[in-house]
Amino acid sequence: MAEERSGAVTMRGNPLTLVGAELKAGDKAPGFTLIGKGLKPVTLDEFKGKVKIISTIPSVDTPVCDAETRRFNEEAAKLPANVEVLTVSMDLPFAQARWCGAAGVDKVTTLSDYRGANFGAAYGVLIKELYLLARVVFVVDKNDKITYAEYVKEVAEQPNFEAALEAARKAAA
Repeated sequence: MAEERSGAVTMRGNPLTLVGAELKAGDKAPGFTLIGKGLKPVTLDEFKGKVKIISTIPSVDTPVCDAETRRFNEEAAKLPANVEVLTVSMDLPFAQARWCGAAGVDKVTTLSDYRGANFGAAYGVLIKELYLLARVVFVVDKNDKITYAEYVKEVAEQPNFEAALEAARKAAA
């Protein structure tokens, strides 16, 4: 049974439980298999040698997640070529593709954890009560070591974009 962190985050002030251990800078990024476009499995190994900004969100169909994903898409164009931006949610890949098309988001890779929430538990971002992912940003270097992690305490708030982008630029240098 995975570790549970009661009250690790809140949603509109209500405490929620995160499943899995909290990952920190210096930890090795756990391997994963998520579902991408066309229901194709996508693994961490597919991004070997690249810096990854991994943004986890509850759903692209909510205003805060929509704004966050659009911002990372905008920023992705300004980042070094060896930086990949991944947005992970429990949304089905069909919904992610529809949303990206409607929003004009084309520089972020959306991935789904809907098959078992294994990523959510491994990265300590699965909200037990809602079976959704919390708002968290990880920066993972070329060697799959986490160099930055922000678990946003209040799920309805945006992450610290500047700190995450700075960490990604530093890891890419």
